[in-house]
Amino acid sequence: MTINLMLLTAMIIAALWTVMGRSLLKASIGLALTSAIITILMFRLDSPLAAVFELSVCTGLITAVFVSTISLTKPLTFPEIKKLSKDRNKRFRYLPMIIILVGMALAYINLKMDFSAVREALPEGAHETDVRNVLWNTRQLDIFGQIIMILTGTFGVIILFKGTRKR
Repeated sequence: MTINLMLLTAMIIAALWTVMGRSLLKASIGLALTSAIITILMFRLDSPLAAVFELSVCTGLITAVFVSTISLTKPLTFPEIKKLSKDRNKRFRYLPMIIILVGMALAYINLKMDFSAVREALPEGAHETDVRNVLWNTRQLDIFGQIIMILTGTFGVIILFKGTRKR
């Protein structure tokens, strides 16, 4: 319990460092650190599959995408920031209304539909304790999806870097 409290304290400190810092690069590193601490907590709470995905996708891929994006950008001046925010507000002015409408529709569907038949038709979850057996024998589609996500992120970064070289 003491170790978990120490990890939670470290996670809060890393998250605050991420949010309060002025440098985007330091913020992305702080986010990776926060995600790594969450991974350790997941392992300690006997959730190794979630921890593996958290470590590979959130700590690895997302940090690589953030760092590469930050390295491709240059600081904006105040008039540029003002113009961009005005353009962004014009483009996304209907977004809050759309989100509210979709949320209301989902809530209505959830209230009106009976999902008990669907829940009964679902198969029982795997009760394996060996992570290797679960990953390679029963969750191949998840592994394939994760590989696709990592490759997509990698190719996206490569395309971003190619675009800056041509300019």
